[in-house]
Amino acid sequence: MIYNIQKFTDGTYFTNALKVTIASVLPVLFFTFLGHFEIGFTIAIGAFFTYPSDIPSNLKHKVNGVIITGLAVSLVNLLINILFPFPYIFYPILALLIFFLCMLSAYGHRATVASFSVLISISIAFAHINTGSAMLFHSGLILAGGLFYLFISLIFHYLSPHRYIELQTADCIKLTAKYLKLRGDLWTLNADKKSIIEKQLHLQVEINTIHQNIREVLISNSSTSGTSNQNRKMLLIFISLVEILELALSTSFDHDKLHQKFDDQPKVLQTYQRLAYNLAASLKQLAKSVKKRTTYISKYNLINDLEALQNAISDYKNDLEKNPNSEGVFMLTTMLHYAEKQVEKIKVIERAFALSSKSQDFKGIDKDLEKFLTPQYYPLRTLTENLSFSSTIFRHSLRLTITLMIALVIAAFLPFQNAYWILLTIIVIMRPTYGLTKERSFQRIIGTIIGGFIAFGVLYFVKDNYIISILSIICMLLGFTFTQINYKVSATFVTMYVVFVYGILEPNISNLVQYRILDTIVGALLAFLANHFLWPSWEFLNIPNQLEKSIKANQDYLKEIATFYNKKGSISTSYRLARKNAFIEIGNLMASFQRMSQEPKSKQKQLPQVYKLAVLNHTLLSSLASLGTYIQSHKTTAASEAFNAVVSTVYKNLDHAIAILMKNDSNFKGNTPKEELAMHFTALKSISEKELKEGTPIEEEAFQLKMQEAQLVIEQLIWLINLSENIAKTTKVLKNTLTKKALK
Repeated sequence: MIYNIQKFTDGTYFTNALKVTIASVLPVLFFTFLGHFEIGFTIAIGAFFTYPSDIPSNLKHKVNGVIITGLAVSLVNLLINILFPFPYIFYPILALLIFFLCMLSAYGHRATVASFSVLISISIAFAHINTGSAMLFHSGLILAGGLFYLFISLIFHYLSPHRYIELQTADCIKLTAKYLKLRGDLWTLNADKKSIIEKQLHLQVEINTIHQNIREVLISNSSTSGTSNQNRKMLLIFISLVEILELALSTSFDHDKLHQKFDDQPKVLQTYQRLAYNLAASLKQLAKSVKKRTTYISKYNLINDLEALQNAISDYKNDLEKNPNSEGVFMLTTMLHYAEKQVEKIKVIERAFALSSKSQDFKGIDKDLEKFLTPQYYPLRTLTENLSFSSTIFRHSLRLTITLMIALVIAAFLPFQNAYWILLTIIVIMRPTYGLTKERSFQRIIGTIIGGFIAFGVLYFVKDNYIISILSIICMLLGFTFTQINYKVSATFVTMYVVFVYGILEPNISNLVQYRILDTIVGALLAFLANHFLWPSWEFLNIPNQLEKSIKANQDYLKEIATFYNKKGSISTSYRLARKNAFIEIGNLMASFQRMSQEPKSKQKQLPQVYKLAVLNHTLLSSLASLGTYIQSHKTTAASEAFNAVVSTVYKNLDHAIAILMKNDSNFKGNTPKEELAMHFTALKSISEKELKEGTPIEEEAFQLKMQEAQLVIEQLIWLINLSENIAKTTKVLKNTLTKKALK
């Protein structure tokens, strides 16, 4: 219980909520003491508006983002107050302003949260329109609130400058451990492989998000302010985690075949699975150690687990003396090799967290890191390119603008007490995708109703304003904390906080609760209907684009692997970039599938085919990772023409799939004939054997081992051919179906 509370309060979400709570509460307390509650409350509102723009990044970007957001919120509030008395000018300008702010999402996450902050400030501005000099004073106080929030945020930053990245790294280690555990589950006899692979794909979405968060902070810090020993250490750990993930993905064994082969000797597979589980458990324990800031002492002896696997393989070999079976030995040797690599990477992370690690251990890892970040520049072309109905951002901007204007009309003609709350509800709930808007609508309505009744019950029995004030601060803190964790719980606490504040200011609170629930229901209903009927961005329209990106990313990864196999040397930055993009795009494809599954059944066009393509692309990535890992970790011979010819065929198959998606596959020249491919594979086998025999004389056992390793490359190439052909065929079926349904 105590550990769970400590874990909750030490988390990133609680820390962020604590910052905005302090920045909002302190001005209210200070100015209330001086007899100027309104001033303190306005400053608190400014802090609240600015808070969303404080996203993970280096210090320079953080400061610039918060200041620009604070200025924008203040200026927009002033503009609304100035123009409000002139409705014929005010409403057209308001509509254009809302549309422009929504379109800023085209510039990425930072611009999205900044525009969200300004939109929230627009809705709250309708709560109290100022005139005369009060307009300037009010806007100035809002800006002061934003700057005060920045001050509080900087204090937190300097008190614990590395805590955020430590927590993110701990979460990344935990997710990687979970991924390794799922890979271990595949070794269970009669395992539900379909369910396990689906869990892996869902997990990849989470891993992509946390990888991006870590890159934003670590790499940005390296490129703008140099690299400290701590930064280098965390970079080394992050790179090792990425490589562990690649290794885990590369262990793409045929588990059915393995179980059939070792049914009579299950000890080998059980020993390997125990090692796989202990790898995951070691990482999970390490994640806890990082969060607690305690010295890491492993409970698991991975070296002993490796020795146990080696002994199990030796026993298996001894049992085969009467009936030799080199294929089984080859499979087990390959498994042992991957296990050794995983243990090696985990030991790197353990040493990095050890107290004995020195600065020279982390040198040379921060080269070309800035290439792994998306450049931060904002050309006008990005905005103009999105000004069309083909853009999801354009549709959402137009949809939100019209919905807010309709809400203002409804509020003008119907007796709503707090019309601004309808606007606020729409802005908070409405998202570019139907599924998330629908989910948030129900969660906000339920949270508001529950929070309203709980707060009303508390106010009915508690009359002491000091107690109510303390409860409102606690609810505010918890409301902000749960925003990213559980939106329904967040809505419950935020509603309680608002009702408690009004309970202090207004004796008759029952009407407020009723109107707040009514306003929330109206806002949620408008948001839901708008997303359904106003130029909806159904995910099946976006699926071809996501598929193209995923296939192209895998294609680029294959190209880099082939280049490395031909040229040898060290791993290039372009190779690592291609690998990163392949992981990201498979996660994006799965996220697109998730959004599609949340939409109405009638809009889930060919959902099984989309999932099949996601699995095929994931399997292709797994095979590529296996080939790339093998080439990196072995001294390979020169790449032959046959190898390049087979890789070229895989590349052409993926090109065909992309051409189908882009509707220009009529010019596709066709695949390499099966007979020619068979000749290439025969050539690969004979070349490998010839090169080995003509090289340095080696023992027969070593020769057989080398041939088995060469066989792994050939098997992966055959698997890549089959996968790429299936991707092209399935893509054609999907595209034809989507085209027919789009025309109906």
